[in-house]
Amino acid sequence: MIEEYFETIKAFLQGLSLSQPPEVEYDYRDRETGFLKGDLVFKDGSRLHFREFVQARQNEPVYRYMYAFQYMKADGILIFRYDNTKHFPHLPTAPHHKHIGKSDVLAANAPDLFQVVKEIEDMMNARAK
Repeated sequence: MIEEYFETIKAFLQGLSLSQPPEVEYDYRDRETGFLKGDLVFKDGSRLHFREFVQARQNEPVYRYMYAFQYMKADGILIFRYDNTKHFPHLPTAPHHKHIGKSDVLAANAPDLFQVVKEIEDMMNARAK
């Protein structure tokens, strides 16, 4: 159910090491669907803007009708964005894809918030080495 999904997201976000508390809005559409949007600011000032319109049914994987995960440097320059907007139909994973920087677009499977945050943490750890 959507309440359980939102509670899982809230618990996950509380466990992150961020430079400020996460700003997240949870919009319950019905018992199974909801809209989620938020902004996370990491210790280095980089940001993740995200939004999802999801359906969460008991004993089924979460279905994302729409999603976007946009990760940017502190100055607002795009690092990457995952989304499922249908503007790259030629990609084998269409409509799912990943933008890298201003101009590169790659085929990509649909990630969830947990996977995107892990990717960001891995990038930050690699830069710290």
